[in-house]
Amino acid sequence: MMKKFSLAIMAFVAFTSSSIAQTKDSIQIIPIDKSPADIVYYPARAAFERDITKSPIARVIYSRPQKNGREIFGKLQDYGTVWRTGANESTEVKFYKDVKIGNKVITAGEYSLFTIPNKDKWTVILNSVNDKWGAYFYDKSKDVIRIDVPVKTPANPIEVFTILFKDDNSSGAKMVMGWDNCYVELPIKFQN
Repeated sequence: MMKKFSLAIMAFVAFTSSSIAQTKDSIQIIPIDKSPADIVYYPARAAFERDITKSPIARVIYSRPQKNGREIFGKLQDYGTVWRTGANESTEVKFYKDVKIGNKVITAGEYSLFTIPNKDKWTVILNSVNDKWGAYFYDKSKDVIRIDVPVKTPANPIEVFTILFKDDNSSGAKMVMGWDNCYVELPIKFQN
């Protein structure tokens, strides 16, 4: 019995080794990104719901750069310039139904999220061009909305750039974006 088990193990090792050897030259191993991608939903666990009446209202896909002892706003990210709002590819926001931001109804769909950080306020931008790297291809003429929101100071510095949603009241939520020594809240109202 032990001899058959040993032969089975050796055969498995030989098979997997040869499989790896055969594919080793045909694929490129990509190292783990220093700014990992993340996905956040509103409501938070909506993607896990089996009940389709509890489907997501919003989803954000973004990369999460780390502070790593750096001064972020005003140094790494200049004040007054368009920022991809994260790292790597531009941040993507998907609304599953119409929402209202400021006085404007935003139709259900996918948008790129950009911001223009300043010391006292951020300009939050939803743009209709998707699937671009960073803010290098940002086109102001494709903006769907621009809205200013005040900067707030967290109790402690935020090491990793974070986007999350928090309930505002029964008719909306706030998209919170924070990093280093500041954060902003974008009020979003849900349409019936």
